[in-house]
Amino acid sequence: MQRQIAFETKQQSPLSSREWDILLLLAEDYSNAQIARRLVISQHTVKVHLRHIFEKLDAQSRLGVVLLALRRGWLTLA
Repeated sequence: MQRQIAFETKQQSPLSSREWDILLLLAEDYSNAQIARRLVISQHTVKVHLRHIFEKLDAQSRLGVVLLALRRGWLTLA
């Protein structure tokens, strides 16, 4: 079964465009290494973006970030 995650709007979130790229891949259950390969960035850069996402959304985990985005209507399950 393949999941599809769609974003509703980037305008209402405090995240940058690149942080949104990371969030969308998090929602698809990508690992840091997979995100780095997909976005052609280093794993260290992925970790920095994740730290910023956690801080901006006041989240403690990857799951927390995705759940918060779903609750706020930024992401939908398709």
